[in-house]
Amino acid sequence: AYNFVGHPDRLKTPLIRKNGKLEEATWDEAYDVIVNKIKETKESFGPDAIAGFSSARVTNEENYLMMKLIRGIVGTNNIDHCARLCHASTVAGLATTLGSGAMTNAIKDIRNADVIFVTGSNTTEAHPVMGAYIKQAVKDGKKLIVADPREIELAKYADVFMQIKPGTSVALSNALLHVILEEGLEDRAYIDNNTEGFDELKALVKEYTPEKAAEICGVNADDIRRAAKLYGKATKGSIVYSMGITQHHNGTENVMSLSNLALATGNLGKEGTGVNPLRGQNNVQGACDMGALPNVFPGYQQIANNEAIEKFEETWGVKLSNKMGLTVTEAIPAAEKGDIKLLYIMGENPMVSDPDTAHVEKGLKNTFLVVQDIFLTETAELADVVLPAAAFAEKDGTFTNTERRVQRVRKAVDAPGVAKSDWQILMELMNRLGYDKKYNSAEEIFEEIRTVTPQYAGITYGRIEEEGICWPCVSEDHPGTPILHVDKPARGTGLFKSVEWIESTEVTNEEYPYVMTTGRILYQYHTRTMSNKSEGIQKIAPEVYVEINPILAEEKGIKDGEMIKVSSKRGEIQVKAKITDIVDENVVFIPFHWADGANVLTNGEILDKYCKIPGLKVTGVKIEKLA
Repeated sequence: AYNFVGHPDRLKTPLIRKNGKLEEATWDEAYDVIVNKIKETKESFGPDAIAGFSSARVTNEENYLMMKLIRGIVGTNNIDHCARLCHASTVAGLATTLGSGAMTNAIKDIRNADVIFVTGSNTTEAHPVMGAYIKQAVKDGKKLIVADPREIELAKYADVFMQIKPGTSVALSNALLHVILEEGLEDRAYIDNNTEGFDELKALVKEYTPEKAAEICGVNADDIRRAAKLYGKATKGSIVYSMGITQHHNGTENVMSLSNLALATGNLGKEGTGVNPLRGQNNVQGACDMGALPNVFPGYQQIANNEAIEKFEETWGVKLSNKMGLTVTEAIPAAEKGDIKLLYIMGENPMVSDPDTAHVEKGLKNTFLVVQDIFLTETAELADVVLPAAAFAEKDGTFTNTERRVQRVRKAVDAPGVAKSDWQILMELMNRLGYDKKYNSAEEIFEEIRTVTPQYAGITYGRIEEEGICWPCVSEDHPGTPILHVDKPARGTGLFKSVEWIESTEVTNEEYPYVMTTGRILYQYHTRTMSNKSEGIQKIAPEVYVEINPILAEEKGIKDGEMIKVSSKRGEIQVKAKITDIVDENVVFIPFHWADGANVLTNGEILDKYCKIPGLKVTGVKIEKLA
């Protein structure tokens, strides 16, 4: 899909809304409007009436400057990005139990595992490189366990496949641990020397027999036993997961329950093991590392920590707030209520990516909206000011991938029109807002990042000229850290968290008796801003569809390929039926890439209590033939 870089629809000049229409403008005109609006909003309503969304598709340097603009110059912690919709529960869950909310092992390391447990990840479509490594591992004789609501491609390679009901992962993890303890397969030495909270968890999982979990999850109790024994007996067991685990009202507890499995079996801190969340965009890990989150500075240093605040105040030469900021899932409703007066969005498209599209639209229309992007997205179409940015191939910088590897990006071509690198736009805005610091290159920004981010302290552009380095890398003679938690978990002792399974309220409404789950497909990328610019991709995956089991289709009189209506409490869509037995008869699947698709229906109100992620993977729906 590289065609998008030079596509004629690229944004080439700033746009300002005049008399209801977006019209071309100069950079000076666009900057003046934004700067005046920020100053006016701060003066009239205070800095907390402003919010910014950073981006998992721009560089570390640009995420850092966006975070610095909102925190240091605007004066609010209302900064977040799309990790709120995918892996916020990973950051919260693994940071709590292990001390670091990131992938524990390297990607290639999966081939060293004896047993791989893939759950909540359609890996071959959503993360095809990792999917290929898993298939190679199976070909080499390694064992594979798969748990997913759909019979995904990896199910064909699995020694045990459990087609669980959406939203039942905690019950499954607890039952797996029940069997592991019942069979004496736990690593007692590791538990005694490296963990806390085990006795409480042991008492809780005693109630989660395979039979009880089988009823909750809709699977066979013997399959739970087989899976538990496979993982429990492994010398090296690796857990791989993605948004099928995280995007739930209890997503953080789903993550914690997987961490329990790894801790109980000592599957941490060595090759072929670990708890391995797969990040879905090129720099979602880096955006988190750079502090594009409402509760932490770069390097996950808490905004509530006075020492951290003093450190950044001294480095930046500004006063900082210690008030908790708003998440993406809080800022848009706040805009709808009138509390957020100005919203600055860089490289995000919430009109497609966020739950409950109707409410997202109301929120964005009820605030002064600035959008910085490479195309006129569905979100940019609603903006008051649109700023044209450079794409990845048109700038220098770094990305941090899913295995924490910091890698170089180099300019290959010029940006179209007067489009600029995101970091240049942000710096120029900061300067106009009275902050004099000027950067001559992305490398200069990275040098500042190193001074305030301990995990990045030893990484330099020179050191990653040819090959990236995995953080933490604490000094310039440090080799980097491909495997986390060697010897012991980063928090000192691994924390077992006793978590009960709680059913989503979305599946208890008789009016909407079927469960819709969502996900990616191989041939589109997120909100299609880039991938829909490729003629080949558009031929393969031109439109949204809904997967329906043949039994449900027959019951409703639905034929393959016909348009049907799918509705929830939030809205309704008309969508093409795709009849397939890879989903259960009471479950339907809709990919989330299309504006007129899944997120019209999903719930944006019920959020995970730890990290405010929405339960995108479980939505109550009804299915009807069109009249």
